[in-house]
Amino acid sequence: MPGGRLTQQERQQIASGLADSLPYAEIARRLDRPTSTVTREVMRNGGPNGYRADLAHRATEHRAHRRRPTSPRGPESAPQPHGRDAQAVADYEETLTTVLMGSGLPKMTARVLTLLFTTDAGSLTAPQLAQRLQVSPASISKAIAFLESQSLVRRERDERRRDRYIVDDELFYQATIASARANDQLVATARQGIAILGPQTPAANRLENIARFLDFISESITRSAEQAREILHTKPAATPPANG
Repeated sequence: MPGGRLTQQERQQIASGLADSLPYAEIARRLDRPTSTVTREVMRNGGPNGYRADLAHRATEHRAHRRRPTSPRGPESAPQPHGRDAQAVADYEETLTTVLMGSGLPKMTARVLTLLFTTDAGSLTAPQLAQRLQVSPASISKAIAFLESQSLVRRERDERRRDRYIVDDELFYQATIASARANDQLVATARQGIAILGPQTPAANRLENIARFLDFISESITRSAEQAREILHTKPAATPPANG
């Protein structure tokens, strides 16, 4: 499997694969690269609809020239528990951040959520987040405010009366239910417009179809979340060690 940076030719192959609507895994297979490499490349350079091979190559070269040596306090050099490979962890954190950005999160918010997801304790203080990410406390505060508004993190005061930001299993359920409730509000608002625009008019019919669609989605999400909730509180089965 080839290593190192993607070449310009490989980027052109990625662009061709996206134009043919190939999944990332298939593009990666053709390049003999990890799927995460292709995913990260695309999401860092315009996403599947905006990716351009020449622009991506120039942007990567520009970043390489500007990149400073890794700070000794950065997450890549921090001691890793459980015998983890520090570089592998750093690469995975970058991949997860890129995927979260692809789902619509701002970059700093995605970086904060990635750190919380990949920390064994599932919680960090604002100073810890700022130090790990090498950013200002104000940047952390803004990211946390957004995550709290989406029910993706919660805060608690620890024994030293510091705010500690936590991700836990129940938050996924709460965030899913909050998303369904947001749909419910949009459904109600769409149906208010039907009376204003006039029943049976094209605009009113459009709003009714949107309302019916979102109503079905919301009901399905809520039902599925209730059924799947117990999964969040179940320990995964132990994975047998690999032979060899």
